Amino acid sequence: MTYQEVWEKAKQVMQPKCRVCPVCDGRACRGEIPGVGGIGNGTSFTVCREYLDQIKLMMDVVYEPSDIDTSVELFGRKFEIPFFMAPIGGMNGNYTGYVSDEEFARMSIEGMAAEGGFAFTPDGPRDELFALALPYIKEANGVGVPTVKSWERAKLMSRIRQSEEAGAMAIACDIDSCGNPNLKLAGKPVFPMSEETMAEIVRSTALPFLPKGIMTAASAVRCADAGCYGVVVSSHGGRVLEDCPAPCSVLPEIRQVVGRRIKLFVDGGVRSGKDVFKCLALGADAVLIGRPYVVAAYGGGTEGIRLYTRKILAELKDVMMMTGCRSVADITREKIRW
Repeated sequence: MTYQEVWEKAKQVMQPKCRVCPVCDGRACRGEIPGVGGIGNGTSFTVCREYLDQIKLMMDVVYEPSDIDTSVELFGRKFEIPFFMAPIGGMNGNYTGYVSDEEFARMSIEGMAAEGGFAFTPDGPRDELFALALPYIKEANGVGVPTVKSWERAKLMSRIRQSEEAGAMAIACDIDSCGNPNLKLAGKPVFPMSEETMAEIVRSTALPFLPKGIMTAASAVRCADAGCYGVVVSSHGGRVLEDCPAPCSVLPEIRQVVGRRIKLFVDGGVRSGKDVFKCLALGADAVLIGRPYVVAAYGGGTEGIRLYTRKILAELKDVMMMTGCRSVADITREKIRW
């Protein structure tokens, strides 16, 4: 199986919900919710690609050749790659259901672990969705990050206990899901989250806690003050609020105010190894990729996910070589220009 074969198969089984565009940039699917598009005018999705495309790479090939190390340390573990799968659910609602949510959970955990990475796994309006990935995370020795919605307290804490029992290495919370139209349609209320609630969650579990949907420096500081391990800088794939900036565009100001107190993950429009590089240069510790991994799974199952991961990794290594970066730590602001 080749990468091209994966994408051709995906085109056959994903339409009309997803067109499998040559570049997944949100233009063809504006406003398609349920579906894969950005909310309303779609700009919170399309701006991600527009911003990343503006950033240029600074070539530097005057250095002593050496091996390239793409590994990162997170949650007390070493991973061979600095990019991971974002939490995605709704295989029947947002996609065609050719791959079920349980199949996607298994493929995600197994495929990413096989390539030295991990997947964030989803929650959703169906209560059983959150639990689907937990047995696979347990089988993978905890290599996975369940992502709970910002439910009312009892339900949220129950999800955290389930994650602990599965041996998950961390827990994330989709705070930005409080604006998710699919949850509103399902009558499943979710809420913003205060610093005090975050601190309570941090005290209640030994699992590192990562709020997702952080888009301002002030919010990131509050998360750090609450004791969070890190945050996911994200606009929820452009699916919850129109006219948001690209998440990667706010990375520098967030990094400036939080320093190294917390880890910064970022998602939104990342489609290549050079995009991963740009996000790392802007201040991210790690990068998340969402929709293209669904295409990879629909077109090639677990092997499709592995192929796509290897493609992104090869592209990242090429950019690192051409910019004089021997390790992820070498990927700094001086390596880009915009």
